Amino acid sequence: MYSLNVREHFMIAHSFTGEAFGPAQKLHGATYVVDATFRRAELDADGLVVDIALAGDKLREVLGALNYRNLDDDPDFAGKNTTTEFLARVIFERLAASARAGDLGEGATGVTSICVKLNESHVAWGSYEGAL
Repeated sequence: MYSLNVREHFMIAHSFTGEAFGPAQKLHGATYVVDATFRRAELDADGLVVDIALAGDKLREVLGALNYRNLDDDPDFAGKNTTTEFLARVIFERLAASARAGDLGEGATGVTSICVKLNESHVAWGSYEGAL
């Protein structure tokens, strides 16, 4: 299996509901370093998993919609705890929709899965991986 990874970061504010979250129930900020890994069994005709520039541009675009926002104010997330794991799935779904729409170029049609990993710090991260 071949893979190609692109990395970017974004910053958000949010709060959580539930005793399990302790002080994180209050409004707080997070800065995530995001790795999006595209996988496929065979390389395309150009020897690529996916065009790295298009993948990086699309990741920046997806994260740009979240960057510097209070996620508590976003109607799409109403009633949801926007945990690291939850956000990894949201970003995956948005990247997957772009891949299916052809926004990552013709060569990306062979991509079989995407893994999105959100690094909260050097010791903690969460991810979501799904098939295309």
